[in-house]
Amino acid sequence: MDALTAIRTRRSLPRLGLPVPTPEQLAIAFEAAACAPDHRVIRPWRYLVIEGDGLAQLGEVFVAAIAKTDPARAEVEAERFRQLPLRAPMIIVAVLSLQDHPGVPEWEQWLSLGASVQNLLLALHAQGMAAIWRTGEMATEKHVCAELGLAPHEHIGGLVYVGSALADKAAPALPEKLWAQWPAK
Repeated sequence: MDALTAIRTRRSLPRLGLPVPTPEQLAIAFEAAACAPDHRVIRPWRYLVIEGDGLAQLGEVFVAAIAKTDPARAEVEAERFRQLPLRAPMIIVAVLSLQDHPGVPEWEQWLSLGASVQNLLLALHAQGMAAIWRTGEMATEKHVCAELGLAPHEHIGGLVYVGSALADKAAPALPEKLWAQWPAK
C-alpha cells in the first residue's frame, strides 16, 4: 500500500479481534515509528506491547489505580475497568520519555511522540492490521505508570489498541478549506 492510500484509508476502529500483528509486522511498524520527526534525534519515546494474560493484568492495575483515588467508585466500576484492556487482543503503550535537552522543549517532544504514534498506526494499517489510539483517565494515573515501569520523567501518551478489524468505518467528511495562502493574494 502506498503512503497516500494508507493515510486516506486508515480509520480508528474500536472493534478489534484476532489475529494480532506478527513479530515481523511489529518490527516493521516500530521501524516506521522510529522514523518520526525528532529534533536533535533524542528519541523521546518508547513502546510497551501487552497481549495475552498481560491484558487481564493491566485490567487489575486499572482497578487498583481507581481504588487508590476513589474506593467507592472502584467498588461500583471494578468490572468495567477490568474489561477496558480486553477491548482488543493487543495494546501498545506509547510512552513519552522526556529528555532534558536545551534545544528541544517538552512540547516538541510530545509532538514527536504523536508523529511516532501516527507512523505506527499507518504502518500497522498498511500491513492489514487495525488500531485505535485511546488515552482516557488511566493514561494519567500514577499507579498505572508505576506498574508499567515508567520512570518519573515518563508519561503515557496513549494506549494503541491493535488487532484485526471486526467492522469497518466510513471516512469522516473532510473540511472544505483546510489551508489558506499567506500572505493572501
